[in-house]
Amino acid sequence: MPAALAISGLEKAFDRPVVKGVDLTIQSGEFYALLGPNGAGKTTILRMVAGLLKPDAGSISVFGVDALSDPVSAKRVMAWVSDEPMVYDRLTPLEYLDFVAGLWQVEPARARQSANDLIDWLGLGPHANELCGGFSKGMLQKVALAGALVHDPQLIILDEPLTGLDAGSARQVKDVLRQRTAAGVTVIMTTHILEVAERMAERIGIIAQGRLIAEGNLAELRTRLGRESSLEDIFLDLVAQGQDEDQDAA
Repeated sequence: MPAALAISGLEKAFDRPVVKGVDLTIQSGEFYALLGPNGAGKTTILRMVAGLLKPDAGSISVFGVDALSDPVSAKRVMAWVSDEPMVYDRLTPLEYLDFVAGLWQVEPARARQSANDLIDWLGLGPHANELCGGFSKGMLQKVALAGALVHDPQLIILDEPLTGLDAGSARQVKDVLRQRTAAGVTVIMTTHILEVAERMAERIGIIAQGRLIAEGNLAELRTRLGRESSLEDIFLDLVAQGQDEDQDAA
């Protein structure tokens, strides 16, 4: 079976290089957390994978599909959820999910069942027929997540999905993601909440200065650092090392 995501030599520059020759492979059914300081290139990488940005160089394969030459086929099996939920204010959650399912040409009976399940799992039931325009950011984030999952994608890409969520809502989102990975779905997530990455991710990648400087499970990252440490200590030390190496190379 091909990898859920295979990236090779990925590069992107705006006024300066932002992503510098990143190679990354994530297997089907894996929960992968991508960590890095602000401006490290995490979101840019995920936007290129999702087809929202065109890379300057490199390749992206999603379950064996070349995402650059056949972006439509790649997008059919993936979902993208940004940290700024984009939901139509004048639709209810049920109407929004029906609309999104229609875009993906999901069979109506299956779409209704999926929508009902997602609304139930995310605790949106009491608000299913209210207009989204009156929702808090946390509520909108859950509606956006439901919309991303309504076509049953096999690769879910989330950029800071817990931003703005209270503890109860964050737990609901994490439970849904655990259910999906248990069913074989691949999840890639950026987060600044290191505790979430430590508890949920099977593997962790650390980005600094546009480069993937380390990856592995927590035990492997501790081995690289050479001592027992929390993920916070590992993250800060490896990022500092990566920045020093980048400055030396310059």
